[in-house]
Amino acid sequence: MQRPRGLTRILARMPIWLYRLHLGWILDGRFLLLTHVGRKSGLPRQVVLEVVKHDPATGVVYVASGFGRRSDWFRNILKTPEVTVQMGNRRWAAVAQVLPQEEAAEILGEYAREHPKAAHSLARLLGYPADGSPDSFRVLAEEIPIVALRPR
Repeated sequence: MQRPRGLTRILARMPIWLYRLHLGWILDGRFLLLTHVGRKSGLPRQVVLEVVKHDPATGVVYVASGFGRRSDWFRNILKTPEVTVQMGNRRWAAVAQVLPQEEAAEILGEYAREHPKAAHSLARLLGYPADGSPDSFRVLAEEIPIVALRPR
């Protein structure tokens, strides 16, 4: 799938403005603002991502790179994994870690069980098969990496 361009890109980036206007609480729990460092520019960059899973006991938040390994934010965190996470009005320093494929498949499976309509729609939108079977999530995890954001 192509990355958003033009008006679609503007619309996709609108949630960033909610955070900048201190309205991130509207998206709390379901989305987060990730601030990372540009791999070429070295400048701060931001993206709003859907939370796939949140473990309140450890503080680890899991996100998916819906456009695969070619997403700019994903390539940036590979070079500089130290990031800042903001969920609602809470902000903390974290380290980004790409999960192994089997663990990513488990996380995607949990997400699909908790949000079946959203998971099915997302998989269809991105052109991936997701019939709910463990094999379909292993295939999906090959294409859609899962990143753990671990508090520092």
